[in-house]
Amino acid sequence: MNIERRQHARIAFLAPAQLVTGQGKFDAQVLDLSFKGALVRTPPEALLSPGDACTLRLPLDPLDDDIRMEMRIAHVDARDSERRAGLLCQSIDIDSMTHLRRLVELNLGDPALLERELSALIAGE
Repeated sequence: MNIERRQHARIAFLAPAQLVTGQGKFDAQVLDLSFKGALVRTPPEALLSPGDACTLRLPLDPLDDDIRMEMRIAHVDARDSERRAGLLCQSIDIDSMTHLRRLVELNLGDPALLERELSALIAGE
């Protein structure tokens, strides 16, 4: 039985990203994103373990606007020759938070949902 433990809405957001770990920099693909984390597709050479620290960099445009989040690996799954890692956000700077808020706002389509998400985030839920 799969028990859903997420408390924040995730948005499907397919985009190239860079994952920086103690091993180096790896190209990754964001599959979904929330205020508290992300699910990314990772290359086989990225040997990730739960608890590892990493930085997720999600470029937004050619002008170097990006979202940078300091993350911790929550889980790693390998299915059908595809590796995925669930990332838990540890910290995010104000500019990145502003960009992420806009992305979530555009994808949720409901200002009330966005305000509920932000209230839960501020309350530490």
